[in-house]
Amino acid sequence: MATGASATANSRLQMDYETKIFPHTGGYGRYNRIVVVFSWFPSFAVTLNLFSDVFYTLIPDSYHCRADPKLLPSTFLLSNFSKQGYLNLTIPWVNGSGLSHCQLYKYPSNTSDFSHNVPKERVSCTQGWEYSVAAGLQSNFVTEWNLVCSNYWNVPVQHICFMTGWILGYVFLGTLCDWLGRRRTFLLSISLSSVFGATVCLSNSPVVFLLLRLSQGVMLAGVFLSSYIARLELCDPPHRLMVAMIGSFFGVFAELLLPGVAVLCRDWPVLQAVATLPLLLLLSYWCCASVFPESPRWLLATAQIPQVKKSLQEFSTRNGVFLQDEIYPGETLLSEIDSVYGEDCQPSYHSILEMRRTRVIWKNCLILSFTLFIGTGIQYCFTRNLHSYSTNFYFSYFLRVTTGAVGCVFICLSVNHFGRRGMLLLSAIITGLSSLLLLALTPYLRGGLVLVLSVVGLLFSQSLAMLSVFFASEVMPTVVRGGCLGLVLASGCVGMAASSLMELQNNGGYFLHHVIFASFAVLSVLCIMLLPESKRKPLPDSLKEGESQRRPPLFLSRPDRDNLPLLCTRQPLSEYNPDNYSRLVSATRKMLTKDNLAYRIAVPTHPPLLSDSDKQEQENETQKEIVS
Repeated sequence: MATGASATANSRLQMDYETKIFPHTGGYGRYNRIVVVFSWFPSFAVTLNLFSDVFYTLIPDSYHCRADPKLLPSTFLLSNFSKQGYLNLTIPWVNGSGLSHCQLYKYPSNTSDFSHNVPKERVSCTQGWEYSVAAGLQSNFVTEWNLVCSNYWNVPVQHICFMTGWILGYVFLGTLCDWLGRRRTFLLSISLSSVFGATVCLSNSPVVFLLLRLSQGVMLAGVFLSSYIARLELCDPPHRLMVAMIGSFFGVFAELLLPGVAVLCRDWPVLQAVATLPLLLLLSYWCCASVFPESPRWLLATAQIPQVKKSLQEFSTRNGVFLQDEIYPGETLLSEIDSVYGEDCQPSYHSILEMRRTRVIWKNCLILSFTLFIGTGIQYCFTRNLHSYSTNFYFSYFLRVTTGAVGCVFICLSVNHFGRRGMLLLSAIITGLSSLLLLALTPYLRGGLVLVLSVVGLLFSQSLAMLSVFFASEVMPTVVRGGCLGLVLASGCVGMAASSLMELQNNGGYFLHHVIFASFAVLSVLCIMLLPESKRKPLPDSLKEGESQRRPPLFLSRPDRDNLPLLCTRQPLSEYNPDNYSRLVSATRKMLTKDNLAYRIAVPTHPPLLSDSDKQEQENETQKEIVS
């Protein structure tokens, strides 16, 4: 929603934040580093709340119906049977899985024969279920409300609702980031997520639990998105990758701690309260504005000149650089901002709806949404193979977390050297190959080879997902970065929800799910070739800068060039320099408005000897004398 003339003026003339403003405020100085450190803590809190859902919906390895004495004949004496014998007598035995999960035996009321030959009727459970201890927790969402057998559908629906909340949060709060700013969206999200997280502990039914978790998912998405963008916009190009990956390491650390925290909490309401505690601690950012300030890059991109001048003064002062008016104010940063934007410049805000008139931005957003959707959705295919290798919950959990940590290290070591697009392409290729090999050769491979292919696929699919998010945050312009990155992240949540759709159908469509995502992974290889390269380049701020991004050649590319070598054109030389002209205008205007200039023309204090009228009369008399 740009505002008329100011938006037009800003599109014609806009200062380059990366080269003309950021270095003069101290660059990636001490204060920027402190703010970035505080932006990592939300990643820990959000990941803790996100993956606690795994423990809430975990079905125990062993459970069966609780015996009902009313289904036994009146002649039955419990003292004549051991505990195991009593269970064998009352619960049917299913070959390959042990005691039946969902059925009981009902004997005729007048029989005294308890052998296998007596006719018995099978009925559903009438007195609830008895569960073994689930991994980590003794009671969770499943055991609290007996969501097994005919009620099992509530478990995948809960996960789908939770992911739906994240999708809605990414889309709407991402747009809010572009309208209200990063700090305001973060504070709103962290406040409401803390409230919803605390009320989840008081849930008294599955429906209330679903609605509160959906609401909390909306707000958690806003916390993650606003903090991710804020830390990225405070960095220079050499530090962007490392800052983003350290935030991912904070998330990995939360995943590693979560099983131990679950064991100590024992019950799901206690775990929910502990997971909400870091969110409550982040509310201190309300009081300490200096630990999470508004992004000056976003303020400048939206032409909020008074706010950006105040923000730049704060950053420069805390970084040890002082922006003060000197004898030539046109040479200072703040005066140059005034000369470029003008004193009556009005803020201009943008939304993702304006992408309809773009071509490159929309293409980049669509491709990176597609790759993130593949990276999150195909992980279910690899983790399911891990379950077939070992049914131990902790084996698959820690193996997935470990591959995520290795994926972060892989990105840190390779992406700055080989480029974003090249590593994204490599991750997509290896993910697709691993998936295709598992589809074609699983019946013919040993268990160890299946495990290796699953681990490799899981590693590079997580790398594909993390790199897609980071790549999207770099190529999207600042004015719509929140909305565009929100769309990309929302597509990743759709991929995560796809696994729950398979569980809702009892994995009936698993093979089709695997085939579709393997085909998508192969197709994404062609799409990634159309992306630009953002390595060593400043973040685009305006829609025009986002549209000017072009894809370089994949091989033999020059770091100082971002266009295809089809035509070799030379830019015409121009004597006009808008930067020097703006400085000249500003300096001239300032000097003309000052009264104490050294070269000001002095006004004479005494009247002239002859006025203009006296001189004119004297000349007339002289001419008359000459004529006579």
